[in-house]
Amino acid sequence: MNKLYYSYEIFKEDTQNLVNLCRNFEADTFLSIARGGLTLSHLMAQALNQRNLFIINSISYDRKTQKNSHDVFNIPDLSNSKKVLIIDDIIDSGNTMKLILEILKNKYPNIEFKLATLFYKKSALIKPDFYVKEANCWIEFFWEVDIK
Repeated sequence: MNKLYYSYEIFKEDTQNLVNLCRNFEADTFLSIARGGLTLSHLMAQALNQRNLFIINSISYDRKTQKNSHDVFNIPDLSNSKKVLIIDDIIDSGNTMKLILEILKNKYPNIEFKLATLFYKKSALIKPDFYVKEANCWIEFFWEVDIK
């Protein structure tokens, strides 16, 4: 399997690019997908001075193996939000993100949701509204491999 090491230096540049792409959406709330979106959403919240940062949990991988089921839990109360930017590191198959969006749109039908990611695979079921790069191999993010 082809692998790409994704360093902090590249991450900083790509995060700035993603911030610039998302700026005009003017989200009143950020929703980070734990764990992959945590580092990215923190930096984006800092850059855009966004203090309404919530986390939703999703488990679809066991290390490098995709699970057959997708768990989504710890859905925050977004009832005071109008525009929510969902932030994750990558859209791989899109199965989990599609499920997350279905759950959120059913629970909060009056909220406008947009999706921002660093990477996106063209074969995914869903395309993010904002993304920086296409992924065509396995990405090893620095936050996954640098600290053991």
